[in-house]
Amino acid sequence: MLGMGFVSFLILLVISVVVSAVLHYGLRYYVNPGIWSFVSKVIVGWIGAWLGSPVLGKWWAGLNYEEVYYIPAILGSAALLILAVDLYKMRTGQK
Repeated sequence: MLGMGFVSFLILLVISVVVSAVLHYGLRYYVNPGIWSFVSKVIVGWIGAWLGSPVLGKWWAGLNYEEVYYIPAILGSAALLILAVDLYKMRTGQK
């Protein structure tokens, strides 16, 4: 996954944007409201999506593009985003 192509990068970016939008705007799960909080979620979500397939495994061979498996990428993105927001809230004492 280190030498991924541009299409793989875009797929991970789209997954990250969708998962971040659902958490940020749909569920209002954020530290601060605003666009920059959303942009930071997209970056963290992309890293989670990138780590999804290597960490969680390669599920459903038909639902992939090269080495990007969609379900583990979605779960990895959501997991890292939830972890990042929870850790920040615990650190600052927010509810």
